[in-house]
Amino acid sequence: QVQLVESGGDLVQPGGSLRLSCTASGFTFSRYSMSWYRQAPGKEREFVATITSSGGTTNYADSVKGRFTISRDNVGNRLYLQMNSLKSEDAAVYYCNFGVYWGKGTLVTVSS
Repeated sequence: QVQLVESGGDLVQPGGSLRLSCTASGFTFSRYSMSWYRQAPGKEREFVATITSSGGTTNYADSVKGRFTISRDNVGNRLYLQMNSLKSEDAAVYYCNFGVYWGKGTLVTVSS
């Protein structure tokens, strides 16, 4: 069955960086676009970034453009999200997404 397992969430100071990972299994990872979403406490889940199957095209929410980079490793079946210049408003649970499938999320806390 499809499994998406996120990791890499942590407590980081404003201005800091983190790299999130998502390990995928149960489907042919290299054939599908993948996305990251996030959900902050009391807010709806929101789109963060997406990447096409080959990795050749990416798209970002305006709120993270220029600070976050989505990438993938189609050999290792992993999706990444490099997050730089983190702000307090980036604090959320970050989810890996493929179609109707979601991981359980990884928590990013941004605080001094």
